[in-house]
Amino acid sequence: MREQVQEVLDKLRPYLQRDGGDVELVDVDEDGVVKLRLMGACGSCPSSTITLKAGIERALLEEVPGVKEVEQVL
Repeated sequence: MREQVQEVLDKLRPYLQRDGGDVELVDVDEDGVVKLRLMGACGSCPSSTITLKAGIERALLEEVPGVKEVEQVL
């Protein structure tokens, strides 16, 4: 599952980098919880929660079977 998550993040990464940010995969646990670290402009952006939940989490739920939730790690 980790490889599939990384593939989806790699597809989303150019959009984040265009705005001066990036995302790092920290962990994928056996319960389907994906832990991510938002970096650069995304780490301090007031809209980072929306980016994480409405953008990244939605894409992962749609494309990677077994993903249940995405959490941000600071």
